[in-house]
Amino acid sequence: MINDPSRIPQAGNLLISEPFLQDENFVRSVVLLCEHNSEGSFGLVLNKPSILRLSELVEDLSFLENEVFVGGPVEQNTLHFIYFGEKRLEDSISIGQDLWWGGAFDDLVYQLKSGLMEPENVRFFIGYSGWGSGQLSDELSENTWIISDSKLEATVFQNTPDELWRLVLKNMGGEFKVMANYPLDPRLN
Repeated sequence: MINDPSRIPQAGNLLISEPFLQDENFVRSVVLLCEHNSEGSFGLVLNKPSILRLSELVEDLSFLENEVFVGGPVEQNTLHFIYFGEKRLEDSISIGQDLWWGGAFDDLVYQLKSGLMEPENVRFFIGYSGWGSGQLSDELSENTWIISDSKLEATVFQNTPDELWRLVLKNMGGEFKVMANYPLDPRLN
């Protein structure tokens, strides 16, 4: 596999699970890496919808039927969000061109209620994906993940979760384009 395991991941990268990864939390996952440093890494799975709607989780946003995604197996009692566009919330962290992670939640609620932010430009997650110090580097050296620099606005906010894993790999070209067509079960290849 043409993947450089020595490459240092950074916020804004996508981590694409290798085609035959059998960990039920990350099968065919695309994880947005929000933070990576010497203490560990934090990311959100972009293509794993939950059965929940935002209106069921946040009383102040009961008018929104946004789908809520499973950000990962860690602390699934927490709610996280990313949004696309210009920075609109205090304490938001830039994780790519016009892509922001978190921020003042009360301000988010106000802006969504007042129509200052479009609900389709915000994605909500329960839980997150976390790696301890050195853990992600170990998984990269084992080829568990492929690092991509895909432009998120074109992939995350405009494609269905089912298409995302394949689409990101296809857009990377070469060997990755071939991998996008691998069956889930290698015995079917």
